[in-house]
Amino acid sequence: MKPKTRKILLWIELIILSIGIPLLLVSGKVLHPSSVLLPLLLALVVYLYLQKDFKFRELIRLQVPKKTWIVNGIIVVAVGGFLTLSVWIFEPENLFNLPRGNWKIWIALFFFYPIFSAYAQEVIYRLFLLKRYSYIIKGKIPYVLVSAILFSYAHIVYFSVLSLVLTFIAGIYLAVVYYQTRSVLFVSILHGALGFFIFTVGLGQHFWLDMMKWI
Repeated sequence: MKPKTRKILLWIELIILSIGIPLLLVSGKVLHPSSVLLPLLLALVVYLYLQKDFKFRELIRLQVPKKTWIVNGIIVVAVGGFLTLSVWIFEPENLFNLPRGNWKIWIALFFFYPIFSAYAQEVIYRLFLLKRYSYIIKGKIPYVLVSAILFSYAHIVYFSVLSLVLTFIAGIYLAVVYYQTRSVLFVSILHGALGFFIFTVGLGQHFWLDMMKWI
């Protein structure tokens, strides 16, 4: 296959997958957004396993320098503090709404969100994107931007501008960290922590369509 033809086909594939699937989910009438992540994760793991340049340990590798843990831990805690302050100022009625309204679901999210949501998203928007489309997305800056844009766009299913803004910012951060560490498990831990802060401080309704029904 000619290089130009291959590039065109890869761009078409990327657009169809990254834009088409969220569009199918946006009405919620075809499939619920949460029902797609695990099947998609399994499909991508099978795809990656079949690639000659892929080692299965890449999915669980956690060899990250201690300094990287400390720096990113500080960043995550600082973001959590900023989000808490923001909700307290702009939406005080929602401050800690989930833990106050349904502490059992809040505790469940602590265990299940990082595994079944954050990890799946990181495999899709960080690892798979880099592995599959490095031929057309070359270099750190293009990769980070495409990753953040697609990651943010996927959240249109929640019909929240704030969700799109926050996920774009988080997408840039997580893509940079993944590009530097190449540890999908590490960025999944960061993603899980950030997501848990979101649901804790009172912003979960922007990332879970039915949340207010449960509190």
